[in-house]
Amino acid sequence: MYPEELESREPITTTQGVVLADVEFDVGEIGTSFFKELRDNKRIFGIKCKACGMVYVPPRNTCRECFEKLEEWVEVGDQGTLETFTVVYMPTAHQPAELPYALGIIKLDGADTGLVHLVEAGDLDELESGMRLKAVFRQEREGNIHDILHFTPA
Repeated sequence: MYPEELESREPITTTQGVVLADVEFDVGEIGTSFFKELRDNKRIFGIKCKACGMVYVPPRNTCRECFEKLEEWVEVGDQGTLETFTVVYMPTAHQPAELPYALGIIKLDGADTGLVHLVEAGDLDELESGMRLKAVFRQEREGNIHDILHFTPA
């Protein structure tokens, strides 16, 4: 089919209901290692590129900078810097906390990338980029990102 023929076609649109529900899926080898450390040891690990030294949290398979396969696990701190944040005032289908709540990007000590997570502070007006935060772990952990309950000022 040639591009001219594509341009003359009427686009098809459809409406489908989306149901948000708990979905079980395989998190893969890297996700399994990451979540197992959270669940069993309350430790946060990243994965380091041997070629360029980037440390990714959450971990991933391939370096975004040099496309090398990532295999070297490194423990990062449970404290970090709040890079940026937003305060959520409107309800959503899968909101993680009572309104209003803050979501932030936290660059953990020893990591080069940020982790998106809930930020809990007594007064959301006191949050500011650059502040130091510490991970608070759930008492009962299951092996997912919610094993970190939230981050709070250090």
